[in-house]
Amino acid sequence: MTNELELFAPCHFGMEAVLKREIYDLGYDITRTEDGRVYFHGDKEAVARANLWLRTAERVLIHVADFPAGTYEELFEGIKKIDWSAYIPRDGKFWVSKATSINSRLFSPSDIQSIVKKAMVESLRRVYPLVQFPETGAAYPLRISIYKDMVTVGLDTSGQSLHMRGYRKRTAKAPITETLAAALLLLTPWKKDRILVDPFCGSGTFAIEAAMMAASMAPGLYRTFLAESWENLFSGSIWKDAREEAGEELDLSVRPDIQAYDIDESMTRAARQNASDAKVENLIHIQTRDVAALSHPKKYGFIVTNPPYGERLEEKDALPELYRTLGERFRLLDAWSLYLISSLEDTPKYIGRPAEKNRKVYNGMMKTYFYQFPGEKPPKAIKSGGRPQ
Repeated sequence: MTNELELFAPCHFGMEAVLKREIYDLGYDITRTEDGRVYFHGDKEAVARANLWLRTAERVLIHVADFPAGTYEELFEGIKKIDWSAYIPRDGKFWVSKATSINSRLFSPSDIQSIVKKAMVESLRRVYPLVQFPETGAAYPLRISIYKDMVTVGLDTSGQSLHMRGYRKRTAKAPITETLAAALLLLTPWKKDRILVDPFCGSGTFAIEAAMMAASMAPGLYRTFLAESWENLFSGSIWKDAREEAGEELDLSVRPDIQAYDIDESMTRAARQNASDAKVENLIHIQTRDVAALSHPKKYGFIVTNPPYGERLEEKDALPELYRTLGERFRLLDAWSLYLISSLEDTPKYIGRPAEKNRKVYNGMMKTYFYQFPGEKPPKAIKSGGRPQ
């Protein structure tokens, strides 16, 4: 495998622009964008840095090949042509961890997985003269996607999805993933010097992701990645250097005004523990508190929240009043902005004003909307440290 690679990162549908901005900020060039996926050029170091730093990607894959296949024979031959020995050592464990097919003649995931595995064995036997592969070494899972009979082959470097930061061991009823929470935060103008409040914090995901951003904490700093075990492809220094770089960027001395409330004390306990596990407990004020008590003396703050969805009928019936209360408290805040993700129809009616924007978002399998009610912008300072104009 050469040092120059094409990589791709899946993300939530509709969040491609946010992920592109993250990749650009890391210093890599985008090669193309598809629904729920961004491709980019990088070197081996990029694999480590992307896994450590991308907040909104689900995983980082090495783009191995694209080829057309309308029959299983074409799929077999396309996979067989790839020099798999450039990626997988003699004792490597290899399999198709996921196969998807959309608008294609090949549609059975299990058959796709089986054919690809057989073709890989045939390819590897050209280099390793083995009757049976031991598969006792490091793991090399593949992901195969077929769209309109075009096969994309990716080698998964992440292992566990990148939303698994390692801090969220306790969750709420309708949790929002860490990657989606980060993407929604990045869709707002919030910055670490602005107030942020989540009055329905649940297990604390919005507040914790915001605190990690404020501290310039790489979201993958405290977890491991599958490709760290690929000694045939990556020297240990690549991962060591990337972690050292992330450690140098980390600044836990910041003191942002990030507040997380929930009426359920068991949830605020969970949020505190999750924040502690994320090592940002000193950056967040967590309190058991009803949304009806939401207030703040300062201007230009942000409410970013994921209110209850109402899983049971009696809970769903109570949602309009809950949203009206949120709207009332929001209107009493001076020049604040409100951003919320909700499945509740007519959310703006209950909030009490039209949303400037709303964006369709799938939270798991649930269709939701990200409603945006931006407030006034603070006046610009004349210069750094100067008085507002």
